[in-house]
Amino acid sequence: MDRLSMRALFILGVMSCSWAQDGSEWSTWFNVDHPGGRGDYEQLDAIRFYYRHRVCEFPQALEARTTDWRTVSSTGERVHADPAIGFWCTNAEQPAGRKCSNYAVRFLCPAGGSVSVARGAWGPWSDWNHCPAQCGQEAMQVRSRRCNSHSHHWEQQCIGPTVDSRVCKGPPCQECALRCEMGRVNVDCDACMCEEHLLLGSVRSAGGLPALGATLLRPGSTPKRLTITDHNGHFRVPGICPDGNTTLTVRLPKHAPLTITVPHSTQRTSVIHLKLDRAEKLHILQNPEPKARREGQTAAFCCKVGGTPPPDRYQWFHNGTLLDAMQMKGDGTLVLKNLQIQQAGEYYCRASNEASAIKSKPAVLTVIGRDAPLCSPKPVSYLIRLPHDCYQSETSSLYYDVGKCPVAACAGQQDNGIRCKDSLAYCCGVAKMETRQIACQGYQLPTMVITQCGCQKCVETKAIVRGRALAADNGEPMRFGHIFMNGVRVSRTGYKGTFSIQVPHDTDRLVLTFVDHMQKFVNTTKVLPFNRKGGAVYHEVRLLRKAAPVTLRSTETNTLQLGEVAGQDPIAELQIPPNSFYRENGDVFTGNVKASITFLDPRDVSMATAAQSDLSYVGDEGDVLPLRTYGMFSVDFRDEEAGEPLNAGKVKVLLDTAQVQMPEHLNAMKLWSLNPETGLWEEEGDFHAEKKQRGKREERTFLIGNMEIRERRLFNLDVPENRRCYVKVRAFRSDRFMHSEQVEGVVVTLINMEPSPGYSSNPPSWGRFDSVITGPNGACLPAFCDDLKADAYSAFVMANLGGEELEAVPSAPKFNPNMIGVPQPYLSKLNYRRTDHEDAKVKKTAFSINVAKPGPNGAEEGNGPIYSFDGLKDCEEAPFSAGHFRFYRVEGDRYDYNTVPFNEDDAMSWTQDYLSWWPKPMEHRACYIKVKINGPQAINVRSRNMGGTHPRTVGQLYGLRDTRSIRDMTEPSVSAVCLEFKCSGMLYDQERVDRTLVKVIPQGSCKRERVGTMLQEYLVNHLPLAVNNDTNEFTMLAPLDPLGHNYGIYTVTDQNPHTAKEIALGRCFDGTSDGASRVMKSSEGVALTFTCAERQVSRQSVFQTLQNSPGQSLVSVVQAGRGGRRQRGSQATVRNSRRRSIRNPTNTRGRTLG
Repeated sequence: MDRLSMRALFILGVMSCSWAQDGSEWSTWFNVDHPGGRGDYEQLDAIRFYYRHRVCEFPQALEARTTDWRTVSSTGERVHADPAIGFWCTNAEQPAGRKCSNYAVRFLCPAGGSVSVARGAWGPWSDWNHCPAQCGQEAMQVRSRRCNSHSHHWEQQCIGPTVDSRVCKGPPCQECALRCEMGRVNVDCDACMCEEHLLLGSVRSAGGLPALGATLLRPGSTPKRLTITDHNGHFRVPGICPDGNTTLTVRLPKHAPLTITVPHSTQRTSVIHLKLDRAEKLHILQNPEPKARREGQTAAFCCKVGGTPPPDRYQWFHNGTLLDAMQMKGDGTLVLKNLQIQQAGEYYCRASNEASAIKSKPAVLTVIGRDAPLCSPKPVSYLIRLPHDCYQSETSSLYYDVGKCPVAACAGQQDNGIRCKDSLAYCCGVAKMETRQIACQGYQLPTMVITQCGCQKCVETKAIVRGRALAADNGEPMRFGHIFMNGVRVSRTGYKGTFSIQVPHDTDRLVLTFVDHMQKFVNTTKVLPFNRKGGAVYHEVRLLRKAAPVTLRSTETNTLQLGEVAGQDPIAELQIPPNSFYRENGDVFTGNVKASITFLDPRDVSMATAAQSDLSYVGDEGDVLPLRTYGMFSVDFRDEEAGEPLNAGKVKVLLDTAQVQMPEHLNAMKLWSLNPETGLWEEEGDFHAEKKQRGKREERTFLIGNMEIRERRLFNLDVPENRRCYVKVRAFRSDRFMHSEQVEGVVVTLINMEPSPGYSSNPPSWGRFDSVITGPNGACLPAFCDDLKADAYSAFVMANLGGEELEAVPSAPKFNPNMIGVPQPYLSKLNYRRTDHEDAKVKKTAFSINVAKPGPNGAEEGNGPIYSFDGLKDCEEAPFSAGHFRFYRVEGDRYDYNTVPFNEDDAMSWTQDYLSWWPKPMEHRACYIKVKINGPQAINVRSRNMGGTHPRTVGQLYGLRDTRSIRDMTEPSVSAVCLEFKCSGMLYDQERVDRTLVKVIPQGSCKRERVGTMLQEYLVNHLPLAVNNDTNEFTMLAPLDPLGHNYGIYTVTDQNPHTAKEIALGRCFDGTSDGASRVMKSSEGVALTFTCAERQVSRQSVFQTLQNSPGQSLVSVVQAGRGGRRQRGSQATVRNSRRRSIRNPTNTRGRTLG
């Protein structure tokens, strides 16, 4: 057979049904190539290479089909075929925008010509599969058979194809059911056509400018393009019926699709004008919540995502592995039934649409064995510090282990409903406690010890963010400003700039926008970290002051420089061509423009805290990633006469490349705008390099980008940065740095810097600003790092708790790695320096380090405090012994003791006991009394708090508070102390009040001189009245009412104990009922006055000795103190303790909590 006849047979093969001449048979189907690269090549030589005996030497014809069983003619593609060569399709020959399909071929061979061996035993053919053809169309049916030979070389035993195919026809089409009120039905039976009607219109973009290239489509299962808009945004569509039912969809890149209904009309021409909105990138509205379940139970995770267009696809991952789509619902819900142990781990979702994607935060699923305990019943170690006269010889310390239950979720009693959020949350908590008596010097101190843990309902908590909104330059408060969340006003600032906001329960990312109605400050969007376990977190929100406006002429070219550092060249400049200003309706504006451009210069480190948002964006795969800023600017254009806001199009941004110190950043630089709803930065445009003349002789290279200034007014010159690490930081109650004295809810802030050794930068610039809240295991702060140069990136780190700046560990004059928390030699590589390292007058509240990425070969570098970016879990779960940096509160002058131990950072450590200091877990009422001391020395004052009127607690100890008085700055012989005492009120059962019996005992030779008149009158008028025979102390039954500064009593109630104490202390220091001060005003708002004589050093109490000489051995202090004469305040303490011991002769008692 000649070549031409073979081509003819091929044409018959590809156009007709499967056929075979007498004495001929088809081979199996082959697909040895795919259409990537230049095209799809199914060549005979390649097929023979892989399938040596399956094709005869001289094929008579070939047939080609796509892998989804379409014929070649139905694809409309240009192809080539020759039975002696094979089949091929090249991408270059296809229409623009199309590529070749993926083809399979088979060959017609003489019967038995494929191989030279005998036939094997074929099994019977299967039934033909269901015909997939739609009405009026054709498709392929297939059937198959099996070779019954068990030889390893089955192709030598069974000859012929294993799969056969034939053409089948679909059912006859039914009559079109569409009925038209106007016009007639089109050929496709999917729309009505009115041939005599013409639809005219215009489309404007989000900023009001004409939308060039917007596409108009008729929606449906396969949308059909009708037309696109011209350079004026105009369009013309004939044949559209104005029946009030016809819908059209308008699409434009970076804009949300708009679907409109053509209004009803009897005219032959209709006109519509459309305006598009900016596309809203996908963002997480609700993250999946952690769950704890027993083996065999069911768990559901939900992921809620917003954006326009909405997501059209959800994917779920388990420990990073994609799950089967059969387990998911289309609405972003994952249901796991009959749970097994191996299904425990992290789950997160990924949502996507045609424009963007987003990933949720992972949720942890804990699966507990069927017979395993819900919680570990054995408490873990938890040390409390005892009073100074309770030294324990058994442990050679002043600490006692009272135990605590581990912080963990547990699987409680759940119903069978599938819910995103459990109706009840269960946590590990206290199940049993017992009272023990601790032997002290001359008395027994009662304490409650946890003996068993169990699964209980979690304590309901509420998260609060409070703070002040202040000017970044001079601290001026933003008075009576508005605070918005998700576009809704949720609060206002007070006269002093204070604010307080309760965080909605399902919030994952708290984004607040502060708006100054006085127009002094730039609208500022902040992402504020909050404590997800509940309680209040304090933030100082720094605001940029609006730059003074300048007047621009709209008909001229205007240039505005961006740079705020004196003596330095501007970082960039804006160029606005003539006639570029326009109103919000799209009309070109002519006249004078009042322009205010406020630039945040990264070369000014003092302005770092005023950075907007948290410098994050969403990558193509949906991950939230960091940016490194080269400056951000806020734009305000207004009509000089009417004050109407104006937009600007075709604005050029020229960035001086000399200001970009890292060469690799030049190609990655982009323009970004801030989405105030999500707090995320979104890409506005790219830059290209261009040389320009500056001055007569100087030529510089600029990065030039184009942008429009529309509804968004905050922009950023940023670079995505992938050199990332985490820095481990912990906060402590004191400089003892004990594991049990870690503080949660501390806002730790890290500012990324570029020091001169790594990349020359003059002056040094900051690039990023991050804040994280400490948890029970500290905090991990994201930071830029480098593995080649240890000093390529540096960082400043600081910590704040309730407005109080915590101190960092000193680096001079003595450099102590054990105190800093990082071993040598890694510490030297990090170059740790506290801010007062070279100047003792500088504040001690921050430290700087080189963020040196840990090396893979250094064992000492793999244990913190710097972790690689993929080691976040290692950082978060690092043991206390691993390297970390430290901050601590300067509170060596304060001591707290509770009979029923309570960790104020852990709500689940609260215990239902009559002797609990805080009667309700989420209602913490802090009470302070102000005591004035006349005397040359600051002394310690103790409050001893006992049950006063409640029959279950009378005479029993709630706790002790010791606080050292603070000298008055203006009066050398006067000091004062704000002393906490146990508030009166209902106990945990809420059945009866107890007026706490409070003794105020100065630890020295003191005499009570005066009790405030109003406080004395209140106590006399609210019986019973406590006996006050001893003039060395003061005893009262604490008032039930929240008295104020006129009584010298300061009471604050809050959901967070730290917050309640901080507010009450601020008022007590200030001596007012609504103020706040960090300076003690000893003569304002005083309740008690004592006069104390000067004491010799040899007669100091043990507590004072420890405060004044913290380095002295505890053993030596106690032994020295035993030989000295105790003060009368201590004797009173002993007497009271003995009386209490008589009432409670038993040393231990068991208690089971329900």
